[in-house]
Amino acid sequence: MKKIISIVGARPQFIKHAPIQIQLKRFFNDITVHTGQHYDENMSQVFFEELNISRPDYLFDIGGSKPQGEQTGIMMAEIEKVCIREKPHALLVYGDTNSTLAGTLVAAKMQIPLIHIEAGLRSYNMAMPEEVNRIIADRFAYLLFCPTIEAVENLKKEGINYENVFVSGDVMCDMLKLVENRAKALADYPYYFVTLHRPYNTDNKERLLQVLNHLNKLDWPVVFPMHPRTVTKLNNYGFKKGDFRNINIISPVGYIESISWQKFALAVITDSGGIQKEAYMLKKRCITIRTETEWKETLKGGWNTLLYDNLECLQENLNKPLTDYQEDLYGKGNAAEEIVQLIKQRL
Repeated sequence: MKKIISIVGARPQFIKHAPIQIQLKRFFNDITVHTGQHYDENMSQVFFEELNISRPDYLFDIGGSKPQGEQTGIMMAEIEKVCIREKPHALLVYGDTNSTLAGTLVAAKMQIPLIHIEAGLRSYNMAMPEEVNRIIADRFAYLLFCPTIEAVENLKKEGINYENVFVSGDVMCDMLKLVENRAKALADYPYYFVTLHRPYNTDNKERLLQVLNHLNKLDWPVVFPMHPRTVTKLNNYGFKKGDFRNINIISPVGYIESISWQKFALAVITDSGGIQKEAYMLKKRCITIRTETEWKETLKGGWNTLLYDNLECLQENLNKPLTDYQEDLYGKGNAAEEIVQLIKQRL
Protein backbone atom coordinates (compact mmCIF):
# COMPACT_ATOMS: atom_id res chain seq x y z
CA MET A 1 0.00 0.00 0.00
CA LYS A 2 1.23 3.49 -0.78
CA LYS A 3 1.98 5.68 2.20
CA ILE A 4 0.43 9.10 2.88
CA ILE A 5 1.46 11.36 5.74
CA SER A 6 -1.31 13.71 6.94
CA ILE A 7 -0.31 16.86 8.80
CA VAL A 8 -2.68 18.24 11.45
CA GLY A 9 -2.17 20.71 14.27
CA ALA A 10 -5.23 22.86 14.94
CA ARG A 11 -8.89 22.35 15.84
CA PRO A 12 -10.39 22.68 12.33
CA GLN A 13 -7.83 20.22 10.96
CA PHE A 14 -8.76 17.52 13.47
CA ILE A 15 -12.37 17.88 12.34
CA LYS A 16 -11.45 17.72 8.65
CA HIS A 17 -9.11 14.79 9.17
CA ALA A 18 -11.66 12.54 10.89
CA PRO A 19 -13.70 11.60 7.77
CA ILE A 20 -10.62 11.67 5.52
CA GLN A 21 -8.72 9.28 7.77
CA ILE A 22 -11.59 6.77 7.68
CA GLN A 23 -11.39 6.70 3.88
CA LEU A 24 -7.59 6.78 3.64
CA LYS A 25 -7.26 3.64 5.74
CA ARG A 26 -9.19 1.72 3.10
CA PHE A 27 -6.52 2.15 0.44
CA PHE A 28 -3.35 3.61 1.97
CA ASN A 29 -0.88 3.25 4.78
CA ASP A 30 -2.08 6.38 6.59
CA ILE A 31 0.31 8.11 8.98
CA THR A 32 -0.82 11.10 11.01
CA VAL A 33 1.56 13.79 12.26
CA HIS A 34 0.22 16.12 14.96
CA THR A 35 2.48 19.18 15.04
CA GLY A 36 1.37 20.28 18.50
CA GLN A 37 0.33 23.70 17.19
CA HIS A 38 -2.70 23.51 19.49
CA TYR A 39 -1.24 22.02 22.63
CA ASP A 40 -3.97 22.68 25.18
CA GLU A 41 -5.90 19.53 26.19
CA ASN A 42 -9.25 21.16 25.40
CA MET A 43 -7.98 22.47 22.07
CA SER A 44 -6.43 19.24 20.87
CA GLN A 45 -6.69 15.83 22.52
CA VAL A 46 -10.41 16.11 23.22
CA PHE A 47 -11.04 16.23 19.47
CA PHE A 48 -9.17 12.98 18.86
CA GLU A 49 -11.19 11.27 21.57
CA GLU A 50 -14.68 12.42 20.62
CA LEU A 51 -14.21 12.12 16.84
CA ASN A 52 -12.73 8.62 17.13
CA ILE A 53 -9.58 9.64 15.29
CA SER A 54 -6.66 7.27 15.74
CA ARG A 55 -3.92 8.56 18.01
CA PRO A 56 -1.33 10.40 15.92
CA ASP A 57 1.68 8.36 14.89
CA TYR A 58 3.90 11.36 15.62
CA LEU A 59 3.24 14.16 18.10
CA PHE A 60 5.60 17.13 18.34
CA ASP A 61 5.97 19.07 21.57
CA ILE A 62 6.70 22.49 20.09
CA GLY A 63 4.49 24.64 22.34
CA GLY A 64 1.84 26.95 20.94
CA SER A 65 3.19 30.22 22.31
CA LYS A 66 6.28 30.57 20.11
CA PRO A 67 6.53 33.27 17.39
CA GLN A 68 5.20 32.11 14.01
CA GLY A 69 8.59 31.88 12.32
CA GLU A 70 10.15 29.85 15.09
CA GLN A 71 7.10 27.61 15.36
CA THR A 72 7.01 26.95 11.62
CA GLY A 73 10.75 26.29 11.49
CA ILE A 74 10.60 23.71 14.29
CA MET A 75 7.65 21.99 12.61
CA MET A 76 9.51 21.87 9.29
CA ALA A 77 12.55 20.28 10.90
CA GLU A 78 10.45 17.63 12.65
CA ILE A 79 8.26 16.87 9.61
CA GLU A 80 11.40 16.47 7.49
CA LYS A 81 12.76 13.88 9.94
CA VAL A 82 9.50 11.93 9.72
CA CYS A 83 9.58 12.03 5.91
CA ILE A 84 13.17 10.80 5.81
CA ARG A 85 12.19 7.90 8.06
CA GLU A 86 8.84 7.03 6.47
CA LYS A 87 9.54 7.83 2.79
CA PRO A 88 5.90 8.74 1.97
CA HIS A 89 4.39 8.72 -1.51
CA ALA A 90 2.49 11.95 -0.69
CA LEU A 91 2.03 14.56 2.02
CA LEU A 92 -1.50 15.76 2.82
CA VAL A 93 -2.27 19.16 4.39
CA TYR A 94 -5.48 20.93 5.35
CA GLY A 95 -6.50 24.57 5.16
CA ASP A 96 -4.17 27.41 6.04
CA THR A 97 -2.39 27.07 9.40
CA ASN A 98 1.32 27.22 10.22
CA SER A 99 1.21 23.40 10.23
CA THR A 100 -0.06 23.57 6.64
CA LEU A 101 2.76 25.91 5.66
CA ALA A 102 5.40 23.74 7.31
CA GLY A 103 4.14 20.60 5.59
CA THR A 104 3.95 22.39 2.25
CA LEU A 105 7.52 23.65 2.37
CA VAL A 106 8.88 20.25 3.38
CA ALA A 107 6.99 18.57 0.53
CA ALA A 108 8.26 21.13 -1.96
CA LYS A 109 11.89 20.87 -0.86
CA MET A 110 11.83 17.06 -0.67
CA GLN A 111 9.88 16.76 -3.94
CA ILE A 112 7.04 14.82 -2.33
CA PRO A 113 3.63 15.19 -4.04
CA LEU A 114 1.47 17.53 -1.96
CA ILE A 115 -2.29 17.12 -1.49
CA HIS A 116 -4.12 20.26 -0.33
CA ILE A 117 -7.62 19.83 1.04
CA GLU A 118 -9.64 23.07 1.21
CA ALA A 119 -7.74 24.64 -1.67
CA GLY A 120 -8.60 27.86 -3.47
CA LEU A 121 -9.92 29.93 -0.57
CA ARG A 122 -9.05 33.61 -0.60
CA SER A 123 -9.85 36.50 1.72
CA TYR A 124 -7.63 38.87 -0.32
CA ASN A 125 -6.24 40.21 2.95
CA MET A 126 -2.50 39.63 2.88
CA ALA A 127 -2.22 40.88 6.47
CA MET A 128 -3.72 37.53 7.51
CA PRO A 129 -1.02 34.86 8.01
CA GLU A 130 -3.59 32.30 6.88
CA GLU A 131 -3.88 33.98 3.48
CA VAL A 132 -0.13 33.66 2.92
CA ASN A 133 -0.18 30.02 4.04
CA ARG A 134 -3.03 28.98 1.74
CA ILE A 135 -1.56 30.72 -1.31
CA ILE A 136 1.76 28.93 -0.81
CA ALA A 137 0.03 25.57 -0.30
CA ASP A 138 -1.98 26.00 -3.50
CA ARG A 139 1.10 27.01 -5.46
CA PHE A 140 3.02 23.85 -4.57
CA ALA A 141 0.16 21.32 -4.42
CA TYR A 142 -0.03 18.42 -6.86
CA LEU A 143 -3.69 17.66 -6.04
CA LEU A 144 -6.01 20.51 -5.04
CA PHE A 145 -9.45 19.80 -3.57
CA CYS A 146 -11.75 22.83 -3.53
CA PRO A 147 -14.90 22.99 -1.38
CA THR A 148 -16.79 25.23 -3.86
CA ILE A 149 -16.81 26.43 -7.46
CA GLU A 150 -15.79 29.87 -6.25
CA ALA A 151 -12.57 28.40 -4.87
CA VAL A 152 -11.78 26.95 -8.31
CA GLU A 153 -12.36 30.36 -9.87
CA ASN A 154 -9.92 31.90 -7.39
CA LEU A 155 -7.26 29.46 -8.53
CA LYS A 156 -7.94 30.22 -12.18
CA LYS A 157 -7.33 33.93 -11.52
CA GLU A 158 -3.87 32.96 -10.27
CA GLY A 159 -3.07 30.79 -13.27
CA ILE A 160 -3.70 27.50 -11.45
CA ASN A 161 -5.97 25.90 -13.99
CA TYR A 162 -5.07 22.31 -14.66
CA GLU A 163 -6.41 18.78 -14.48
CA ASN A 164 -5.50 18.16 -10.83
CA VAL A 165 -7.94 20.76 -9.43
CA PHE A 166 -11.25 19.30 -8.23
CA VAL A 167 -14.51 20.54 -6.68
CA SER A 168 -14.99 18.05 -3.87
CA GLY A 169 -17.41 19.65 -1.44
CA ASP A 170 -16.37 20.31 2.13
CA VAL A 171 -15.20 17.57 4.50
CA MET A 172 -16.51 19.62 7.44
CA CYS A 173 -19.96 18.96 6.01
CA ASP A 174 -19.17 15.23 6.17
CA MET A 175 -18.24 15.51 9.82
CA LEU A 176 -21.26 17.63 10.72
CA LYS A 177 -23.65 15.13 9.16
CA LEU A 178 -21.97 12.35 11.16
CA VAL A 179 -22.39 14.04 14.54
CA GLU A 180 -25.35 16.42 14.29
CA ASN A 181 -27.74 13.88 15.79
CA ARG A 182 -25.50 13.81 18.89
CA ALA A 183 -25.99 17.55 19.49
CA LYS A 184 -28.23 18.47 22.42
CA ALA A 185 -29.44 21.65 24.09
CA LEU A 186 -26.98 22.85 26.73
CA ALA A 187 -28.98 25.81 28.05
CA ASP A 188 -32.63 26.37 28.91
CA TYR A 189 -32.63 30.03 27.84
CA PRO A 190 -32.20 31.92 24.53
CA TYR A 191 -28.59 32.93 23.85
CA TYR A 192 -26.04 33.97 21.24
CA PHE A 193 -22.97 31.77 20.74
CA VAL A 194 -19.67 33.64 20.39
CA THR A 195 -16.10 32.65 19.51
CA LEU A 196 -13.32 35.23 19.07
CA HIS A 197 -9.60 34.56 18.95
CA ARG A 198 -7.94 36.56 16.18
CA PRO A 199 -5.21 39.00 17.28
CA TYR A 200 -6.92 42.06 15.77
CA ASN A 201 -9.90 41.46 18.07
CA THR A 202 -8.03 40.37 21.19
CA ASP A 203 -4.48 41.76 21.22
CA ASN A 204 -5.45 45.38 21.75
CA LYS A 205 -6.98 46.35 25.08
CA GLU A 206 -9.30 49.01 23.66
CA ARG A 207 -10.49 46.76 20.84
CA LEU A 208 -11.23 43.81 23.11
CA LEU A 209 -13.07 46.08 25.54
CA GLN A 210 -15.10 47.53 22.67
CA VAL A 211 -16.12 44.05 21.48
CA LEU A 212 -17.00 42.84 24.96
CA ASN A 213 -19.03 45.95 25.72
CA HIS A 214 -21.15 45.51 22.58
CA LEU A 215 -21.69 41.82 23.33
CA ASN A 216 -22.68 42.80 26.86
CA LYS A 217 -25.43 45.11 25.49
CA LEU A 218 -27.21 42.44 23.40
CA ASP A 219 -30.84 41.63 24.14
CA TRP A 220 -30.10 38.02 25.11
CA PRO A 221 -27.21 36.43 27.03
CA VAL A 222 -23.97 35.50 25.28
CA VAL A 223 -22.18 32.15 25.69
CA PHE A 224 -18.49 32.64 24.98
CA PRO A 225 -16.05 29.67 25.18
CA MET A 226 -12.86 31.65 25.48
CA HIS A 227 -9.57 30.61 23.88
CA PRO A 228 -6.79 30.24 26.52
CA ARG A 229 -4.82 32.96 24.76
CA THR A 230 -7.75 35.39 25.06
CA VAL A 231 -8.20 34.55 28.74
CA THR A 232 -4.57 35.51 29.28
CA LYS A 233 -5.16 38.80 27.48
CA LEU A 234 -8.27 39.46 29.56
CA ASN A 235 -6.31 38.97 32.76
CA ASN A 236 -3.35 41.03 31.55
CA TYR A 237 -5.68 43.92 30.69
CA GLY A 238 -7.16 43.85 34.18
CA PHE A 239 -10.67 42.90 33.03
CA LYS A 240 -12.86 40.73 35.25
CA LYS A 241 -15.57 38.34 34.06
CA GLY A 242 -17.98 40.06 36.42
CA ASP A 243 -17.58 43.30 34.45
CA PHE A 244 -19.67 41.74 31.65
CA ARG A 245 -22.77 40.29 33.29
CA ASN A 246 -24.48 39.42 29.99
CA ILE A 247 -21.51 37.29 28.85
CA ASN A 248 -21.12 33.74 30.14
CA ILE A 249 -17.41 33.03 29.63
CA ILE A 250 -16.79 29.27 29.65
CA SER A 251 -13.79 27.03 29.00
CA PRO A 252 -12.97 25.91 25.44
CA VAL A 253 -15.35 23.23 24.20
CA GLY A 254 -14.95 20.10 22.12
CA TYR A 255 -16.37 19.68 18.64
CA ILE A 256 -19.72 18.10 19.51
CA GLU A 257 -20.27 20.57 22.34
CA SER A 258 -19.51 23.44 19.96
CA ILE A 259 -22.02 22.08 17.44
CA SER A 260 -24.57 21.73 20.25
CA TRP A 261 -24.14 25.34 21.33
CA GLN A 262 -24.43 26.52 17.72
CA LYS A 263 -27.39 24.37 16.78
CA PHE A 264 -29.60 25.72 19.58
CA ALA A 265 -28.35 29.34 19.53
CA LEU A 266 -30.34 32.33 18.29
CA ALA A 267 -27.30 33.24 16.17
CA VAL A 268 -23.54 32.81 16.04
CA ILE A 269 -20.96 35.61 16.37
CA THR A 270 -17.37 34.75 15.46
CA ASP A 271 -14.10 35.69 13.80
CA SER A 272 -13.35 32.06 12.93
CA GLY A 273 -13.35 30.69 9.42
CA GLY A 274 -14.71 27.20 10.08
CA ILE A 275 -17.49 28.30 12.40
CA GLN A 276 -18.91 30.52 9.64
CA LYS A 277 -19.42 27.33 7.62
CA GLU A 278 -20.75 25.33 10.54
CA ALA A 279 -23.31 28.04 11.29
CA TYR A 280 -24.44 28.06 7.66
CA MET A 281 -24.78 24.28 7.54
CA LEU A 282 -26.80 24.43 10.77
CA LYS A 283 -29.00 27.17 9.25
CA LYS A 284 -27.93 29.72 11.84
CA ARG A 285 -27.33 33.40 11.21
CA CYS A 286 -23.68 34.34 11.61
CA ILE A 287 -22.13 37.73 12.33
CA THR A 288 -18.43 37.66 11.44
CA ILE A 289 -16.31 40.21 13.31
CA ARG A 290 -13.92 40.71 10.40
CA THR A 291 -13.57 42.90 7.33
CA GLU A 292 -13.44 39.93 4.95
CA THR A 293 -14.30 36.25 4.64
CA GLU A 294 -12.98 33.28 2.70
CA TRP A 295 -16.53 31.95 2.58
CA LYS A 296 -18.16 34.63 0.44
CA GLU A 297 -21.02 32.37 -0.59
CA THR A 298 -22.35 32.46 3.00
CA LEU A 299 -23.01 36.21 2.67
CA LYS A 300 -25.95 35.64 0.31
CA GLY A 301 -29.36 36.07 1.89
CA GLY A 302 -27.91 37.62 5.04
CA TRP A 303 -26.87 34.29 6.54
CA ASN A 304 -23.43 35.72 7.21
CA THR A 305 -22.67 39.41 7.76
CA LEU A 306 -19.26 41.06 7.98
CA LEU A 307 -19.12 43.58 10.79
CA TYR A 308 -15.91 45.08 12.11
CA ASP A 309 -15.89 48.86 12.54
CA ASN A 310 -19.58 49.48 13.21
CA LEU A 311 -20.16 47.21 16.18
CA GLU A 312 -22.96 49.50 17.36
CA CYS A 313 -24.96 47.89 14.51
CA LEU A 314 -24.54 44.40 15.96
CA GLN A 315 -28.04 44.12 17.42
CA GLU A 316 -29.60 45.60 14.28
CA ASN A 317 -27.88 43.01 12.10
CA LEU A 318 -28.96 40.19 14.39
CA ASN A 319 -32.58 41.23 13.80
CA LYS A 320 -32.51 41.42 9.99
CA PRO A 321 -34.57 38.93 7.92
CA LEU A 322 -32.92 35.95 6.23
CA THR A 323 -33.55 34.73 2.67
CA ASP A 324 -32.24 32.39 -0.05
CA TYR A 325 -30.74 29.52 1.90
CA GLN A 326 -28.89 27.12 -0.43
CA GLU A 327 -29.13 23.46 0.54
CA ASP A 328 -26.02 21.32 0.00
CA LEU A 329 -23.87 24.40 -0.63
CA TYR A 330 -20.91 22.48 0.82
CA GLY A 331 -21.84 19.08 -0.52
CA LYS A 332 -23.96 16.16 0.59
CA GLY A 333 -21.61 14.70 3.16
CA ASN A 334 -19.55 12.43 0.90
CA ALA A 335 -16.58 14.71 0.15
CA ALA A 336 -14.05 12.51 1.95
CA GLU A 337 -14.98 9.45 -0.06
CA GLU A 338 -14.72 11.34 -3.35
CA ILE A 339 -11.41 12.95 -2.38
CA VAL A 340 -9.74 9.67 -1.44
CA GLN A 341 -11.00 7.94 -4.59
CA LEU A 342 -9.42 10.72 -6.66
CA ILE A 343 -6.18 10.49 -4.69
CA LYS A 344 -6.14 6.75 -5.37
CA GLN A 345 -6.60 7.35 -9.10
CA ARG A 346 -4.09 10.18 -9.45
CA LEU A 347 -1.37 8.97 -7.12
